[in-house]
Amino acid sequence: MRFSIKDMAKKKKEQGKPRIGRILLFGFAIILVGTISSHILEDLSWVDSFYFSVITLTTVGYGDITPHTDAGKIFTSIYVLVGITMLAAIANYLLNSTLVLRLKQRQLERHEDTDS
Repeated sequence: MRFSIKDMAKKKKEQGKPRIGRILLFGFAIILVGTISSHILEDLSWVDSFYFSVITLTTVGYGDITPHTDAGKIFTSIYVLVGITMLAAIANYLLNSTLVLRLKQRQLERHEDTDS
């Protein structure tokens, strides 16, 4: 049984779909952990906790909400280090996947041009 480059690209594309879903779910899980922890440790409202988690992970850090308890400061320090690393890894994976797909499409186009 012989596969063409087109078949291999299609198979690879289908394999990538569930992985992207899991990666995005993991990203949302990171924000959820930060939201719940900020709500518990800093006694913030759910909206403020979510806002604080997103602002912290995106490194915007407006400074309008800051941790006040020692536990909140320790958690936030660890959360920033782990969270930014994880979000960077997610962005890296998504960008690499897009690049690989584009390179494969170009390879397919070249292969089709040489066949005609």
